[in-house]
Amino acid sequence: MLSQEIKRKAKDLGYIACGIIPASSFDEYTKALEERVQAFPKSKELYKYFYDFTKQPEDAKSVIVCTVRFNQYKPLEALEGLIAKCYQFDCRLPYAHERRNKIEFETYLKTLGLKVFEEVTVPDRWAAVKAGLGKFGRNNFVYDLEHGSNIWIETWVVDKELEFEPTLENGLMKDNFMSDCIAGCRKCITSCPTKALSDELEMDMGKCITYLFCHVAEDMDMELNGKMQQWVYGCDVCQEVCPRNKEKYKEIEKFPLLDEHARYLTLYRILEMDEDTYKNIILPRFWYAGEDNLWMWKYNALRAMINSKEAKYHRIIKEYCNHENPQIRDLAFWGVETLQIH
Repeated sequence: MLSQEIKRKAKDLGYIACGIIPASSFDEYTKALEERVQAFPKSKELYKYFYDFTKQPEDAKSVIVCTVRFNQYKPLEALEGLIAKCYQFDCRLPYAHERRNKIEFETYLKTLGLKVFEEVTVPDRWAAVKAGLGKFGRNNFVYDLEHGSNIWIETWVVDKELEFEPTLENGLMKDNFMSDCIAGCRKCITSCPTKALSDELEMDMGKCITYLFCHVAEDMDMELNGKMQQWVYGCDVCQEVCPRNKEKYKEIEKFPLLDEHARYLTLYRILEMDEDTYKNIILPRFWYAGEDNLWMWKYNALRAMINSKEAKYHRIIKEYCNHENPQIRDLAFWGVETLQIH
């Protein structure tokens, strides 16, 4: 069967698992998305574009889903609490061997006569669970038994109806999503710094640190800023406290070029960074904030200094009360007031 050949090739390339689902598999996702919008009406606008994930081309027939682990990489101590692990080990970077494997796998699919739809997005976590590659945790991440939530999910939408093995008879209800979570455990929910996680499999994107690091609103809530700890790019808290991730990290390999980039990512150096350094060194590695948004990095670094409550940063915080960017300036004034800097 063609499906089995595809799965064998995926394993040969280093993917830890591969599954296949019909391209029309996302009715439950749309329903869950509507429930989330109703639960968090203030974040309604943030969820709008997620509806597009289920709008596949007319001739799309199947979705191939693969997972790849990143728990073999060693996090840098200097980036702990600043840069989330999944962004330290971003498998989409052109020099990551995982990226090369993805290109080779996609080329293989085309040699089989399959049309691979470029730039088509599906809800990847939902697809992975639907394909039987893992289960949702209460924190919305997908877990497998061996690697916990330390996995990337890759998807390919193709134009051929491939054989697939249904993993659940009655759809993806919440009980099935989270069947592997420890009964009564709410560590991820209670530990979420901004309370973006309020119940199992629920999340208010408008309060999530991983969203907020590159979406600094003009009227940014200073109380929310005060809860974001010292994270500059992403957040690991709900995964770090999760019992299902205990002893799942191997930390045996260095991720390519991470050391070289890390030296630019101290709070001091971020605040001192010029546009050339940002666009030529940082942006190609960490692209989410966007080409014109070095100021967001500076905002996040300044917030981290304030939330550290360390006296060594007081002078800098006070100096930034005169910054040309009004949002950075407002943040600095808030820091001076909060820390009672004289």
